[in-house]
Amino acid sequence: MNAPSPLQSVPLTQAYRLLNHGPTVLVSSAHGDRRNVMAAAWNMPLDFDPPKVAVVIDKATLTRELIEASGQFVLAIPGRDLAERTLAAGSCSGREGDKFEALELDVLPASQVLAPLPAGCIGWLECRVIDEPHIQRTYDLFLGEVVAAWADPDMYSDGRWHFPEQGRSSIHYVSGGQFFATGEAFEVDGKA
Repeated sequence: MNAPSPLQSVPLTQAYRLLNHGPTVLVSSAHGDRRNVMAAAWNMPLDFDPPKVAVVIDKATLTRELIEASGQFVLAIPGRDLAERTLAAGSCSGREGDKFEALELDVLPASQVLAPLPAGCIGWLECRVIDEPHIQRTYDLFLGEVVAAWADPDMYSDGRWHFPEQGRSSIHYVSGGQFFATGEAFEVDGKA
């Protein structure tokens, strides 16, 4: 399938770099004529090739219901400018109506999965569930193989994040509505 325009394709062998700095994500899901989005602070990359991720999704959520039915999901990385909507996405249920509409969150079509890409984010990972019933039931932990990865080319290029606009840096949820924004990047010599 074609790339969602105007996004930059990220090589799957570098997909882990989109999550490696630990951002809060929006989890998008869809099945049939239903779709949903929720926030998740507990997520991480797991492997390089094929790229894999993990995310905790509570059994009571509509997102979980849709993911279990479709076997697919999207992890989207919102910037600081979407912090209010990210908090709202994690604070209300999609069972009460379409959260994308309620949050005025536009979507882009994904290339490999049915779940939409929440527009305005800075990175997206399209994932297929790696079925692990025990850890899903016991820990609410879902593993996914990344089948497509995208990034805003103004924020990610040459295999690295760069945040020229503070309002677009990734966010990290603590609790009670408190977030941290990703700060300035720096490099150290690993030979010491």
